[in-house]
Amino acid sequence: MRVVPRVLIVVGCLLLIPLTAVVTAAVKQRFADGPNRLFSGGPLVSGELHAGPEPDWSFVEDIPTIELQLLDPPRSRRIWTTEYDGKLYVWSGYMGTTVGRLWKRWPIQAERDGRAVLRIGGKRYERQLVRIESGEVLDGVSSAIRDKYPSQVTRAAVEAGDSWVFEAAPRQDSAP
Repeated sequence: MRVVPRVLIVVGCLLLIPLTAVVTAAVKQRFADGPNRLFSGGPLVSGELHAGPEPDWSFVEDIPTIELQLLDPPRSRRIWTTEYDGKLYVWSGYMGTTVGRLWKRWPIQAERDGRAVLRIGGKRYERQLVRIESGEVLDGVSSAIRDKYPSQVTRAAVEAGDSWVFEAAPRQDSAP
């Protein structure tokens, strides 16, 4: 009879080892310069800060993910992006579900304060995330997203609130 509790304690301790390792890695990454593939990171501090005219964003079509950091809170994550009609866009799916809203908090934070820094190919860009909730531009943006990624985002999904699309517009202030 005493064997079962001892076995459960040993199994519990063995399970605690990988759990502790994952939690430690996630916490450690929050203080790093940017995210890794699994965990969000800290502020994006390295890389030249873009100055000058608005870039030709078509180069992002060859880049699978970019790093996005909101200023409030100052956390960064990897995210998909696309270019449409000379403008840069980011988006988040699953926003119409409770799980999606708990899992993806950055869109709600970006709607509240859209100041952001993007790092693409080692270069940082100060941007203002502006949510687009309706309009014909969503036909083109959603088509560009579907052409680049295995996403089913549509204008109807964005207008219904199931996906949130943001234009990464130029920011008027210059200090992050």
